[in-house]
Amino acid sequence: MDNFGQLIFTGIKGTSLEKDEAEFIEKEKIGGILLSTQNFQDPAQLAELVNSIQKLRDEYPLFIALTEAAMSSHRFHHFFSQFPSMRELSKLNSPKLIFEVHEVIAKELKACGINLNFSPSCDILTNLENKSIADSCFGSDAQTVEKFISATIRGLQTNGVIACAKHFPGLGDTTKDSRNELPLIRTPLSTLKERELVPFIKATKSRVEFFMMGHLLLEELDPHYPASLSSKVYDFLRRETKFTKIVMTDDLQSRSISDRFKTEEASVLGLKAGADILLNSSMDEAKKCLLSLREGVKKRFILKEQLVEKVLRVEKCKKEFLSNYEPVYIPKISESFNSPETKKILEHLHSVSCK
Repeated sequence: MDNFGQLIFTGIKGTSLEKDEAEFIEKEKIGGILLSTQNFQDPAQLAELVNSIQKLRDEYPLFIALTEAAMSSHRFHHFFSQFPSMRELSKLNSPKLIFEVHEVIAKELKACGINLNFSPSCDILTNLENKSIADSCFGSDAQTVEKFISATIRGLQTNGVIACAKHFPGLGDTTKDSRNELPLIRTPLSTLKERELVPFIKATKSRVEFFMMGHLLLEELDPHYPASLSSKVYDFLRRETKFTKIVMTDDLQSRSISDRFKTEEASVLGLKAGADILLNSSMDEAKKCLLSLREGVKKRFILKEQLVEKVLRVEKCKKEFLSNYEPVYIPKISESFNSPETKKILEHLHSVSCK
């Protein structure tokens, strides 16, 4: 049995695992789970769900991530510390504060068993009409965004939550929401190198473990395939940022992709192009995704050696970050919330926001 399931992230339906979901995760040695609002009621329930998922692990634990929509939902905020948006926080011009905020975020996520956060946003908000990512962006120029990237990554990763720099090569210069429409980026490559790539290079130097490839059409580099499915853009990423670790796609069930490609086609294109992990919010589509990889190897659309190399990259990250895994002890979860340190940060933020 191959380990190609390590290259797949899948979503699940509810607040507890269904039998068929558990069977798929365990049998196929799935690499990671993407949790959403439909999977969350409260921290204890979330931890219990994660514990049940990790019981199905192979040699190493699964990556467990929450969607940004889940983390910004009212239900999530009811239990977790509420901070201003990254855009608002950046106006305080304090990398130290950004570090402390992400320290809190990491401790609360880890308390529930979450080990991967799709942050920081390295996008530069050059188009101020862009509403879809405005709150997660640190600013509208490279120097401002770059200033807070390292603090975010350190705040997360020194507290046991893996960081992911997104959305390469940057979604800031568009008004379209890449979850629904495919943005066309006409920015010249020379400008991209001088501006958009600056925060991503900073993320690489800050030892981020993941990059997420955005769903966008980079006209000057590849006018035919979205960045998440384009070998030219993956090669550009590796060459220009010197990043050697895991690169994942954004959600393949985003309409910007699913309206143009069947899951089976997008899966093979993505891995052939250079992705290490394929992100799927739907388990039904994740199953198609995995089947298409095996068919692709069988028919020589993709080389088995390429997939094995990707699996080794995933396992290397898991060995480094997740090998000391222990199940969440649910009675102690509350100790990670509302700590004196957290209250002090929140009080400070309230005082400066009132000035």
